[in-house]
Amino acid sequence: MKEFLEAYRLTIEEATLWLREMSDEESLVPRTAGKWSPREIIGHLIDSAANNHQRFVRAQFVDHLSFDGYDQEDWVRVENYANESWPLLIDLWRAYNLHLLHVMAATPPEQLTRMRTHHTLHRIAWQTVPENEPVTLEYFMRDYVGHLEHHLAQILRKI
Repeated sequence: MKEFLEAYRLTIEEATLWLREMSDEESLVPRTAGKWSPREIIGHLIDSAANNHQRFVRAQFVDHLSFDGYDQEDWVRVENYANESWPLLIDLWRAYNLHLLHVMAATPPEQLTRMRTHHTLHRIAWQTVPENEPVTLEYFMRDYVGHLEHHLAQILRKI
């Protein structure tokens, strides 16, 4: 887990640098018609961080990984990320992910590796897990980072 967390930290810091190099105007241009702009993708990643933050903490108080999902498209639309400050979004994304890194690092190993038979990762995970297959909190945390890296790669391909 230590190597994973260090790689996550490096991803946050490196992405922050190249996101800051993107102009305000570039941050508003979608990859293709009908897709999110980099600004909206970062907004979505902030929403993902907010939703997963509480999941990662709550999972340490219960014996399951059953959590509600959220309508990602509606969240991005309602929060109107296209009209939010680009530098502010980058800073918020960075700070929230550094905090999640801290939460992950502070999670006791027995919480990370405990098998959970009751979960909703068949619906809410980026890389879903069959409903009848046990899963760990560590898997869920790694899945969060995989989702983040997937979206950062979408932005990077645009630059």
